[in-house]
This record gives sequence, structure tokens and C-alpha cells, in this order.
Amino acid sequence: MRSEVQAGVSKFEGFGLNIFSDNELYDIHSGTLEVLEKTGIKVESKEALEIFAAGGASVNFETRVVKIPPHIVEDAIRSAPNTILLAGRNPKHDIILGGKRVHFINFGEGVSIIDPYTKEYRKTTKQDVANISRFCDAMSEMDAVLRPVAPQDVPPVAAVVHNAEVIFNNTSKHVFIGTEGGKNFKKVLKMAAAIVGGEEKLRERPIFSCNVCPTSPLQLVGHCTEVIIEGARAGIAVNVLSMAMAGATSPITLAGSLVTHNAEVLSGIVLSQLTRKGAPVIYGSSTTIMDLRFATAPVGSPELGMINAGVAKLAQFYLLPSWVAGG
Repeated sequence: MRSEVQAGVSKFEGFGLNIFSDNELYDIHSGTLEVLEKTGIKVESKEALEIFAAGGASVNFETRVVKIPPHIVEDAIRSAPNTILLAGRNPKHDIILGGKRVHFINFGEGVSIIDPYTKEYRKTTKQDVANISRFCDAMSEMDAVLRPVAPQDVPPVAAVVHNAEVIFNNTSKHVFIGTEGGKNFKKVLKMAAAIVGGEEKLRERPIFSCNVCPTSPLQLVGHCTEVIIEGARAGIAVNVLSMAMAGATSPITLAGSLVTHNAEVLSGIVLSQLTRKGAPVIYGSSTTIMDLRFATAPVGSPELGMINAGVAKLAQFYLLPSWVAGG
């Protein structure tokens, strides 16, 4: 088991950012419940619509808009586990996600790289995935490994499987990977099960988790809901990670952007818990601002730090494990 530091405890040493009071967090929560009940979430998948409907949500199968009553949202928050085991292939790399524990992971998913030997700026390859995964495995500062770059020398339809192959073979730490749909999820699940000795053992010691992204504003697209559903059934943690852009796909204000972000993530958590109560799920964020001058999403901006400090506080408010972008 890897050791960890803690953030948000009452100490005078170090540096922290206390961005919202409990009353302000409750206001954001109340605004989110209103959005989910009155405006709703657009959901592409018929299976997901049926799960929402069976769970008591108001579903319009023609417009594909799902409106979720507050009691269903709050029941899902309570039933989601407040701690999650992220197992490594080597148990010395096991980590527990939850509370105020803090762990670190690499960023992803780059599509170009400066070659470390030739200094050429080029597209990323499958070998780059392997090399960077091995590099992250060797770094004691990295507690888990995220698919670092996109292999552009393999067929796009099979890129997820190629990613999983080289990452599993080059790290003994916990792996986060985007499977981009239920079909690829099942393939990666079989690979992980083969490594640990079967699906039941994988349930006991899950060596990988999945990242999925709602589409801002307020949409759960098909490949996202497929992974949430299949992950819940298999006992694999799913990181529901909004990537809203304040000023573009969400309100420009910090609190307003967090309401939109919160609605997207909580709708994914509700789907997870309606699929299987108690399924492991992570409250995620890569939400940032929109640079209106260059029409980009800067991930190193001060505003990203402010937004994700707020996201971490929201996750703690809900007693849910979180994943946030940072620099």
C-alpha cells in the first residue's frame, strides 16, 4: 500500500485554498438540484434512458431529456462508496481514494510530442505510450498511470485496445484509461481479468479504472453512458469527468460554472447507482475557462486551479472520492 499525504486538515504549515464555505457549497448543490429537476440532462443511449425511467426519473424518449428529482440525486450520492481501492498489479502500489487523501497522476492524452532523442516535433505512437508509461511507473511521485498519449500509428477504432496492451505491460501501478464505449470496455475488462486471474479476482482487486466525459452543456452521450453502465456492472470504478469551459459551454462565473459541472457529474453518478447501487464512482473534473482571444481551453490557467479547488470541496461535501486537474 502506497503512503499518502492529506489536504484540507487543520494545520498551519503548507499552502491551501479554502474557496467556499459550507453554506455556499449548499447553495451550489441546491442550484444543481434545480437544474437536474427542471432543465434536465440530454441522454443519447436508449438503455440509459430506460435505466433512468426505471429508477424514477422523468424521461422524454422523443427529446431524450431526463429530469431527475432531488431525492433520486441525493440517494445516489449516499449510496456511492466514499472510499475506493485502486489496486496495482503489484500490491505495494495499492492506493485508497477518498476523504482528504491526495495522490498524483500524469496528464493525458497528448497527440504530438517532441522526440527526446531527435528533438523532432511529431505525432505520438504506440511505442511512446509504452515508453511514457514505463517512465511513470519508475517515478515514485506518480501513484497511478493515465494513458499518456494517443497512439496515432494504429487504427483509431482499435486505439483503446492498443493503449491498454502497452500500458498494462509497462506498469504495475493502477491504470486509468478511456475506453470510448462499452464494446472496448469489455475488451479491456477481459485483458485485465486475464492479468489478475479472472473477473471475480478483478472485482476484489480492480487494477484499472475508466474515465468518461459528459458533453457540456448538460449531455451524456452514448459512449459515456455505455462505460458508466458496464463499469457499474463489472465493479470497475468510473471517473465521471466534466470538461466544461467557463465562458463557452458553462457560465463565466465560478459558482455558475460549478453548477453546470456538478449537474453533469451527478447525472453520471445517478446513472451508475441506478445501474447497481454501491458501484464505485469518482467525482471528476478537467473543467477550465475558455480563452476568448485564442478560442482554446488553457489547462495551466489560474482559473483552472480555482475551479478545481471548488470541485474538490464539492466532492468532500458529498463524501465522494475526487479527481481534479491541477498544475
